[in-house]
Amino acid sequence: MVRLKKAALRPVRERLPSSSAELLSEEELTECIEVLCDSKANEFRLYGYEEVTSEQVWACISEDYRRGMPRLNRLVNDILSLKPGRFMNWLMLSVYKQPDEHRSS
Repeated sequence: MVRLKKAALRPVRERLPSSSAELLSEEELTECIEVLCDSKANEFRLYGYEEVTSEQVWACISEDYRRGMPRLNRLVNDILSLKPGRFMNWLMLSVYKQPDEHRSS
């Protein structure tokens, strides 16, 4: 049986000094989101979807954020848990929503 020290049971806020928490700037956050979307696009390319771009991944994910940006943990989860089926459904719907002149080219 493992015995935990009493200090190990304290809440995280008590263990971390307040100065250790750093907030990301908007530029750093945008860069992190781009990296995550690029990673998901690369994953889809491994599945055989050769033409997927990180911009398309972001457009698919961000469509759900009409009321504003969610918390960071939800945003990361939404990107990393995106399934090819959901992405392809979004892609087909976005093609149908385009004006006729763009579809014929």
